[in-house]
Amino acid sequence: MLALYHNDMSTCAQKVRFTLAEKGLEWDSRHMNLRAGDQQKPDYLAMNPNGVVPTLVHDGRVTIESTVIMEYLDDAFPAPPLRPADAWEQAKMRQWMKKLDEGLHAMTGVISSSIAFRYQHFAIKSEDEVRAQIERIPDPSKRARQFENILKGLDSKFLPGAVAAFAKLIADIDARLGEADWLAGGAFSLADIAYAPYMVRLDHLQMHWLWADRPSVADWFARLRARDGFKAGIEAWFNPDYIALMAEKGAEARPRIEALAA
Repeated sequence: MLALYHNDMSTCAQKVRFTLAEKGLEWDSRHMNLRAGDQQKPDYLAMNPNGVVPTLVHDGRVTIESTVIMEYLDDAFPAPPLRPADAWEQAKMRQWMKKLDEGLHAMTGVISSSIAFRYQHFAIKSEDEVRAQIERIPDPSKRARQFENILKGLDSKFLPGAVAAFAKLIADIDARLGEADWLAGGAFSLADIAYAPYMVRLDHLQMHWLWADRPSVADWFARLRARDGFKAGIEAWFNPDYIALMAEKGAEARPRIEALAA
Protein backbone atom coordinates (compact mmCIF):
# COMPACT_ATOMS: atom_id res chain seq x y z
CA MET A 1 0.00 0.00 0.00
CA LEU A 2 1.17 3.51 -0.85
CA ALA A 3 0.31 6.51 1.30
CA LEU A 4 1.50 10.03 0.59
CA TYR A 5 1.65 12.83 3.14
CA HIS A 6 1.44 15.92 0.97
CA ASN A 7 -0.04 19.37 0.38
CA ASP A 8 -2.10 20.44 -2.61
CA MET A 9 0.14 23.34 -3.72
CA SER A 10 3.55 22.16 -2.48
CA THR A 11 5.98 22.00 -5.42
CA CYS A 12 7.71 18.96 -3.93
CA ALA A 13 4.41 17.16 -3.43
CA GLN A 14 3.32 18.09 -6.95
CA LYS A 15 6.26 16.36 -8.59
CA VAL A 16 5.73 13.18 -6.57
CA ARG A 17 2.01 13.13 -7.43
CA PHE A 18 2.92 13.70 -11.11
CA THR A 19 5.24 10.67 -10.88
CA LEU A 20 2.57 8.54 -9.22
CA ALA A 21 0.09 9.50 -11.93
CA GLU A 22 2.52 8.73 -14.76
CA LYS A 23 3.01 5.31 -13.20
CA GLY A 24 -0.75 4.76 -12.90
CA LEU A 25 -0.38 3.99 -9.20
CA GLU A 26 -3.14 4.15 -6.60
CA TRP A 27 -2.28 5.82 -3.30
CA ASP A 28 -3.91 6.99 -0.12
CA SER A 29 -3.91 10.74 0.44
CA ARG A 30 -2.78 12.22 3.76
CA HIS A 31 -3.26 15.92 3.07
CA MET A 32 -1.34 18.32 5.33
CA ASN A 33 -2.40 21.87 6.18
CA LEU A 34 0.96 23.63 6.14
CA ARG A 35 -0.42 26.98 7.25
CA ALA A 36 -1.88 25.30 10.33
CA GLY A 37 1.48 23.67 11.06
CA ASP A 38 0.52 20.02 10.51
CA GLN A 39 4.09 19.34 9.35
CA GLN A 40 5.43 20.45 12.75
CA LYS A 41 3.36 18.03 14.82
CA PRO A 42 5.36 15.40 16.75
CA ASP A 43 3.82 12.38 15.02
CA TYR A 44 4.75 13.76 11.61
CA LEU A 45 8.23 14.84 12.70
CA ALA A 46 8.80 11.26 13.84
CA MET A 47 8.48 10.23 10.19
CA ASN A 48 10.04 13.29 8.61
CA PRO A 49 12.36 15.20 10.97
CA ASN A 50 12.75 17.94 8.36
CA GLY A 51 9.14 18.99 8.93
CA VAL A 52 8.34 19.24 5.22
CA VAL A 53 6.21 17.41 2.67
CA PRO A 54 6.05 15.00 1.00
CA THR A 55 6.58 11.77 2.87
CA LEU A 56 5.88 8.44 1.19
CA VAL A 57 4.93 5.32 3.14
CA HIS A 58 5.09 2.09 1.14
CA ASP A 59 4.08 -1.08 2.97
CA GLY A 60 4.98 0.56 6.27
CA ARG A 61 8.39 1.84 5.14
CA VAL A 62 9.02 5.58 5.05
CA THR A 63 10.84 7.51 2.34
CA ILE A 64 11.42 11.27 2.46
CA GLU A 65 12.84 13.90 0.07
CA SER A 66 10.90 14.36 -3.16
CA THR A 67 13.76 13.57 -5.56
CA VAL A 68 14.54 10.37 -3.66
CA ILE A 69 10.86 9.44 -3.64
CA MET A 70 10.61 9.93 -7.41
CA GLU A 71 13.57 7.65 -8.08
CA TYR A 72 12.29 5.15 -5.52
CA LEU A 73 8.97 4.95 -7.34
CA ASP A 74 10.74 4.38 -10.65
CA ASP A 75 12.75 1.55 -9.05
CA ALA A 76 9.84 -0.03 -7.19
CA PHE A 77 7.41 0.26 -10.09
CA PRO A 78 9.56 0.14 -13.26
CA ALA A 79 6.76 0.32 -15.83
CA PRO A 80 6.52 2.66 -17.55
CA PRO A 81 10.14 3.73 -17.11
CA LEU A 82 10.71 7.41 -16.33
CA ARG A 83 14.48 7.36 -16.63
CA PRO A 84 16.32 7.24 -19.94
CA ALA A 85 17.84 3.93 -21.02
CA ASP A 86 21.03 5.70 -22.10
CA ALA A 87 23.53 6.20 -19.27
CA TRP A 88 24.58 9.67 -20.46
CA GLU A 89 20.97 10.84 -20.61
CA GLN A 90 20.41 9.41 -17.13
CA ALA A 91 23.32 11.55 -15.96
CA LYS A 92 21.78 14.62 -17.62
CA MET A 93 18.49 13.85 -15.88
CA ARG A 94 20.18 13.70 -12.50
CA GLN A 95 22.14 16.90 -13.14
CA TRP A 96 18.91 18.78 -13.78
CA MET A 97 17.28 17.35 -10.66
CA LYS A 98 20.39 18.12 -8.61
CA LYS A 99 20.06 21.81 -9.53
CA LEU A 100 16.71 21.92 -7.81
CA ASP A 101 17.97 20.31 -4.62
CA GLU A 102 21.06 22.50 -4.49
CA GLY A 103 19.28 25.84 -4.39
CA LEU A 104 16.53 26.41 -6.90
CA HIS A 105 13.88 24.83 -4.70
CA ALA A 106 14.82 27.16 -1.85
CA MET A 107 14.57 30.11 -4.23
CA THR A 108 11.00 29.04 -5.03
CA GLY A 109 10.14 29.51 -1.38
CA VAL A 110 11.68 32.98 -1.52
CA ILE A 111 9.62 34.23 -4.45
CA SER A 112 6.42 32.50 -3.30
CA SER A 113 6.52 33.80 0.27
CA SER A 114 7.88 37.25 -0.53
CA ILE A 115 5.33 37.94 -3.25
CA ALA A 116 2.20 36.12 -2.09
CA PHE A 117 2.19 33.52 0.65
CA ARG A 118 3.14 35.93 3.43
CA TYR A 119 -0.41 37.30 3.24
CA GLN A 120 -1.86 33.89 4.08
CA HIS A 121 0.11 33.75 7.31
CA PHE A 122 -0.95 37.19 8.49
CA ALA A 123 -4.59 36.53 7.56
CA ILE A 124 -4.89 33.85 10.23
CA LYS A 125 -2.16 34.67 12.77
CA SER A 126 -0.76 37.61 14.67
CA GLU A 127 2.84 38.61 13.97
CA ASP A 128 3.92 36.95 17.23
CA GLU A 129 2.21 33.71 16.16
CA VAL A 130 3.86 33.89 12.73
CA ARG A 131 7.25 34.40 14.35
CA ALA A 132 6.64 31.45 16.67
CA GLN A 133 5.74 29.15 13.76
CA ILE A 134 8.85 30.21 11.85
CA GLU A 135 10.98 29.54 14.94
CA ARG A 136 9.78 25.92 14.87
CA ILE A 137 11.20 25.28 11.37
CA PRO A 138 13.93 22.66 11.92
CA ASP A 139 16.26 23.81 9.10
CA PRO A 140 18.13 26.95 10.25
CA SER A 141 18.74 28.17 6.68
CA LYS A 142 15.08 27.84 5.78
CA ARG A 143 14.13 29.47 9.07
CA ALA A 144 16.32 32.49 8.29
CA ARG A 145 14.86 32.80 4.79
CA GLN A 146 11.31 32.62 6.06
CA PHE A 147 11.89 35.38 8.60
CA GLU A 148 13.02 37.63 5.75
CA ASN A 149 10.45 36.53 3.18
CA ILE A 150 7.36 36.49 5.36
CA LEU A 151 8.12 39.50 7.52
CA LYS A 152 9.69 41.75 4.86
CA GLY A 153 8.02 40.63 1.63
CA LEU A 154 9.41 42.33 -1.45
CA ASP A 155 12.14 43.86 0.71
CA SER A 156 13.54 40.40 1.54
CA LYS A 157 17.29 40.39 1.05
CA PHE A 158 16.93 36.99 -0.64
CA LEU A 159 14.53 38.14 -3.36
CA PRO A 160 17.01 39.65 -5.87
CA GLY A 161 19.08 36.46 -5.93
CA ALA A 162 15.98 34.30 -6.30
CA VAL A 163 14.67 36.28 -9.26
CA ALA A 164 18.10 36.14 -10.93
CA ALA A 165 18.26 32.39 -10.35
CA PHE A 166 14.96 31.82 -12.13
CA ALA A 167 15.86 34.12 -15.00
CA LYS A 168 19.01 32.04 -15.48
CA LEU A 169 17.05 28.79 -15.16
CA ILE A 170 14.68 29.74 -17.98
CA ALA A 171 17.66 30.66 -20.16
CA ASP A 172 19.32 27.32 -19.35
CA ILE A 173 16.14 25.37 -20.16
CA ASP A 174 15.82 27.28 -23.44
CA ALA A 175 19.39 26.38 -24.35
CA ARG A 176 18.83 22.71 -23.52
CA LEU A 177 15.63 22.56 -25.57
CA GLY A 178 17.66 23.80 -28.52
CA GLU A 179 19.52 20.49 -28.28
CA ALA A 180 16.78 17.99 -27.35
CA ASP A 181 13.02 17.64 -27.02
CA TRP A 182 13.15 17.05 -23.28
CA LEU A 183 15.56 17.97 -20.48
CA ALA A 184 17.36 14.63 -20.34
CA GLY A 185 17.32 14.04 -24.09
CA GLY A 186 14.93 12.48 -26.56
CA ALA A 187 12.38 11.17 -24.06
CA PHE A 188 10.21 12.57 -21.28
CA SER A 189 11.76 11.75 -17.89
CA LEU A 190 11.78 12.44 -14.18
CA ALA A 191 13.72 15.63 -14.94
CA ASP A 192 10.75 17.11 -16.80
CA ILE A 193 8.39 16.01 -14.03
CA ALA A 194 10.67 17.63 -11.45
CA TYR A 195 10.59 21.03 -13.15
CA ALA A 196 6.89 21.11 -13.99
CA PRO A 197 5.81 22.43 -10.55
CA TYR A 198 8.34 25.25 -10.68
CA MET A 199 7.08 26.36 -14.09
CA VAL A 200 3.56 26.26 -12.69
CA ARG A 201 4.61 28.37 -9.71
CA LEU A 202 6.24 30.99 -11.93
CA ASP A 203 3.12 31.02 -14.09
CA HIS A 204 0.83 31.46 -11.09
CA LEU A 205 3.01 34.29 -9.78
CA GLN A 206 2.56 36.07 -13.13
CA MET A 207 6.22 35.54 -14.05
CA HIS A 208 5.46 33.93 -17.42
CA TRP A 209 7.11 36.95 -19.03
CA LEU A 210 10.36 35.10 -18.34
CA TRP A 211 9.67 32.86 -21.36
CA ALA A 212 7.53 35.23 -23.46
CA ASP A 213 10.33 35.40 -26.04
CA ARG A 214 11.39 31.79 -25.67
CA PRO A 215 9.01 29.66 -27.78
CA SER A 216 10.88 26.43 -27.06
CA VAL A 217 10.24 26.85 -23.32
CA ALA A 218 6.59 27.75 -23.92
CA ASP A 219 6.14 24.67 -26.12
CA TRP A 220 7.84 22.37 -23.59
CA PHE A 221 5.63 23.72 -20.79
CA ALA A 222 2.54 23.22 -22.96
CA ARG A 223 3.56 19.61 -23.63
CA LEU A 224 3.98 19.03 -19.90
CA ARG A 225 0.55 20.48 -19.14
CA ALA A 226 -1.05 18.30 -21.82
CA ARG A 227 0.06 15.07 -20.13
CA ASP A 228 -2.52 13.07 -18.19
CA GLY A 229 0.00 12.74 -15.37
CA PHE A 230 0.21 16.51 -15.04
CA LYS A 231 -3.55 16.86 -15.01
CA ALA A 232 -4.01 14.19 -12.32
CA GLY A 233 -0.94 14.94 -10.22
CA ILE A 234 -0.84 18.73 -10.34
CA GLU A 235 -3.84 20.37 -11.99
CA ALA A 236 -6.47 18.31 -10.17
CA TRP A 237 -5.05 19.54 -6.86
CA PHE A 238 -4.96 23.25 -7.70
CA ASN A 239 -6.22 25.36 -4.80
CA PRO A 240 -8.24 28.26 -6.24
CA ASP A 241 -7.61 30.47 -3.20
CA TYR A 242 -3.84 30.10 -3.61
CA ILE A 243 -4.02 30.72 -7.34
CA ALA A 244 -6.15 33.85 -6.92
CA LEU A 245 -3.75 35.22 -4.29
CA MET A 246 -0.69 34.54 -6.45
CA ALA A 247 -2.34 36.15 -9.47
CA GLU A 248 -3.28 39.27 -7.52
CA LYS A 249 -0.01 39.74 -5.66
CA GLY A 250 2.10 38.62 -8.61
CA ALA A 251 0.52 41.30 -10.79
CA GLU A 252 1.10 43.93 -8.11
CA ALA A 253 4.74 42.90 -7.68
CA ARG A 254 5.53 42.50 -11.38
CA PRO A 255 7.20 45.91 -11.94
CA ARG A 256 9.62 45.30 -9.06
CA ILE A 257 10.26 41.69 -10.06
CA GLU A 258 10.93 42.61 -13.68
CA ALA A 259 13.33 45.33 -12.54
CA LEU A 260 15.24 42.74 -10.49
CA ALA A 261 15.53 40.47 -13.52
CA ALA A 262 16.75 43.23 -15.83
